[in-house]
Amino acid sequence: MKIAIAGAGIAGLSVARALAQSGHDVTVHEKSPEISEVGAGIQVSPNGFYVLKALGLADAIDEVSISARKVRLIDGPTGREVVSMSLDGQGADFAWRFIHRARLIDVLKNGAEAEGVSLLTDSEILPPPAGAALQGDDLLIGADGLKSKVRARVDEASKPFFTGQVAWRTVVPDDDAAPVVEVHMGPGRHLVSYPLAGGLRNIVAVEERDAWTEEGWSHQDHPANLRDAFAKFSPRVRDWLTRTEAVHLWGLYRHRVADRWWSGQQVLLGDAAHPTLPFLAQGANMAFEDAWVLAQSLADERPLQEQLRAYQAARRARVTQVIDAATSNARNYHLSSPITRTVAHTGLRLIGKVAPNLLLGRFDWLYREDVTQG
Repeated sequence: MKIAIAGAGIAGLSVARALAQSGHDVTVHEKSPEISEVGAGIQVSPNGFYVLKALGLADAIDEVSISARKVRLIDGPTGREVVSMSLDGQGADFAWRFIHRARLIDVLKNGAEAEGVSLLTDSEILPPPAGAALQGDDLLIGADGLKSKVRARVDEASKPFFTGQVAWRTVVPDDDAAPVVEVHMGPGRHLVSYPLAGGLRNIVAVEERDAWTEEGWSHQDHPANLRDAFAKFSPRVRDWLTRTEAVHLWGLYRHRVADRWWSGQQVLLGDAAHPTLPFLAQGANMAFEDAWVLAQSLADERPLQEQLRAYQAARRARVTQVIDAATSNARNYHLSSPITRTVAHTGLRLIGKVAPNLLLGRFDWLYREDVTQG
């Protein structure tokens, strides 16, 4: 088929390579003048890495990423470890990577171009009405993110609601390259951090607040606001935040998963269909899974409508489960009552000593799912 993709982000570039490998003629349209990303990190969890490996990109990812070894939950104010979960010993295929978003985009872009995908910048798609593809094409894929114009044609524009939480994202210089995800938890807030290649540290910090904050990653904030929000956290966290020179702030909004992912010759992918909250680090990983499943759904001889129906059927329940689990994670990180926090942390410490694999195993349904074997 001749396929147009709206959006050259993680979702669009991933599905472009997958489709081109299946023999389709693929063009990616990016409305920005260049294909680039803001400075930030991404966790590629095992379920996402299965797809990257199947796409033939595992070696390229390994060259620019760090292999994770441990997840630590930490009491934010005291700096005391609550529980540590080892990622070693989980099996050879349990691959977890920390990677700078810009480096990931470069790998995906190079991978798409190597398969013959055409990439057009400064090229915004205005979706035709009534589920039609672009003139001369067989399919239009909307991988155009939170404010997807394709979604407005296929289902309806997403109508989000403010969760009462905001998030800062920043990258700071740091020589500590220990391959560990640290989650520092405190009353009404938490901070996640991990190292990136090149002597950098990624930080995502979340705070509960009543005031509305605009959605989107491009809004700059003063670093002092971030430092003030975590002034009562441990010296380790405060030291990181003293190094912040530029931070981005955005409001966290809960979006409804699209009821309908396709219409006629138009179909949705990634955030365009199901924007996710960042509390399980699954936005990119769900996009990888979507990309693979859609490409495989289009690889047989069924009519297009049946192929697209099968794609939605394979994906909608899973992404809904992931989004619900992410929402629950946020609540657990932000326990405000001292008694509740003490009881919860004591329970986690006990489980960590008695059954160290139990906590991570609760998410086997997520991390061990390999859509490339479906």
